[in-house]
Amino acid sequence: MQDLEQQLNFILELDRLKAVYRQVTVKSDDNRRENSAEHSWHIALMAQTLNGYASEPVDVARVTIMLLIHDIVEIDAGDTFAFAKQSELDAQEAKELAAAKRIFGLLPEQQYQETLNLWLEFEEAKTNDAKFAKAMDRVLPLLQNMKNNGGSWVKHNVSKSEVIARNNLLDGLAPKLWIYVTEQIDLAVENGWLRNA
Repeated sequence: MQDLEQQLNFILELDRLKAVYRQVTVKSDDNRRENSAEHSWHIALMAQTLNGYASEPVDVARVTIMLLIHDIVEIDAGDTFAFAKQSELDAQEAKELAAAKRIFGLLPEQQYQETLNLWLEFEEAKTNDAKFAKAMDRVLPLLQNMKNNGGSWVKHNVSKSEVIARNNLLDGLAPKLWIYVTEQIDLAVENGWLRNA
């Protein structure tokens, strides 16, 4: 029963992710800001849908779990805008690791270790599974911004080179998706949604 109690405490803690808001907005819901739980659900389904484009084998079940857990740390650490200053992004890393240990630590020991290790694998993005998961995490906001006249890119004056650097995991990993993404980035520049820099 102790394991069950720990697992249920973890499940209830996850509810707090619904109150962490991102910079991307939900066009279909009057442009309100998307929360991190919605984002995690969306990219998990995206990975299920697009995994056939990976040029290297990926275990879509592992990828999906990575995507469902990757932002749980934002319950404690909050969300940092992808194109924030490097010093902010660096400071976020330590906050997220501490959050991962606390939140995943609610689980029984074996599940804690497995979940933490999977989260760390995602963060390091060295395996095919982690690279593909991270690519999905990064390409969805691009799609959302394209459907919303530049969305958070326009609001934060983001440049073409920043978006290319953020999405370059697709290059070589999913060539057809990478071509699509680079075409979308060029279109965003033409439309004035990204700075041509």
